[in-house]
Amino acid sequence: MSNSSLNLKIIPNIPDIAKGDNISGILISALEKSSIILKEHDVICLAHKIFSKAEGCIIKLKEITPSKEAIKLAKTLNKDARKVEVVLQESKKIIRSFKRADQNEGTLICQHKLGFICANAGVDESNLAENETVITVPKNPDLSMKVLRDKLINYFNLENLGIVMSDTFGRPWRIGQVNVAIGIAGLPATKKEQGSSDAWGNQLYVTEPAFCDEIAASSGLLMSKAGKCPAILLRGLSWSSEYGSASDILREQKEDMFR
Repeated sequence: MSNSSLNLKIIPNIPDIAKGDNISGILISALEKSSIILKEHDVICLAHKIFSKAEGCIIKLKEITPSKEAIKLAKTLNKDARKVEVVLQESKKIIRSFKRADQNEGTLICQHKLGFICANAGVDESNLAENETVITVPKNPDLSMKVLRDKLINYFNLENLGIVMSDTFGRPWRIGQVNVAIGIAGLPATKKEQGSSDAWGNQLYVTEPAFCDEIAASSGLLMSKAGKCPAILLRGLSWSSEYGSASDILREQKEDMFR
């Protein structure tokens, strides 16, 4: 089923988040202040950092002692060895490391402990008020999304509600970054169209739109770094597949042709 229109709207009135904050309560309050009543098949996309902050995923660098590996990489990449150590702690493995001549600091391409591959294992310094701190991805994004969804469907008496947690990733072979999904609840990760036909009757064999990433990417049009707008409401989508997990979108290593 295709959608004839899609509406995206910033959910305003979300304050700065601190450790221990109740995200579901804050989001419900923000929706009420904005006179927004959630409807069936609404989707809310949220920046991971509000969950990272609420769940205490902020690390003070003064408490970090870098390992020998971190120190060696830091010298090569002109990075703070303590930050590199946090990256190593968040990673299953380092895929690549590089520093261009025009860069002040180099980059580590890592496989995060959750399985996805991104720069610096998602360790970031932006949108933090305190100096000498970094923030990491939540420990279990899918669970964080499920807990939030359960609260929202009960409060608004819904059956179909999608929740997506986004982070910003670069892309192989393309310049720039886009928002991608790292946690989902209440919707499928992809829409499997294999076996169906296109508009000309040709059978589709491999078509499988990355539904959760399409949602996350579209939210990035409104979710600016400086705008303090970590929650986006999408209205007009539909889905019929079984609910999935963010891990469903990870390609198996045996299919990786680039490493």
